[in-house]
Amino acid sequence: MITIDVAVLLGIIAFFLLRRPVGPRKRVDTFFVMLVSLVLGVLIAPTPFGEGITNVMNQLATSISNWGN
Repeated sequence: MITIDVAVLLGIIAFFLLRRPVGPRKRVDTFFVMLVSLVLGVLIAPTPFGEGITNVMNQLATSISNWGN
């Protein structure tokens, strides 16, 4: 039996939705891309990968804020 992670599936969908040409889009398309991205973020956040991204971004923000001091 083949299984697929929902986060991977949503990542693939978001990739193809955002890869489309930049042109006038309908509000439904924009809302769908936003919804898929939001759900993908919620699914990735509690994983070790998501926590790693959060830690890297936190270190980057801290180093940028301390750079001027």
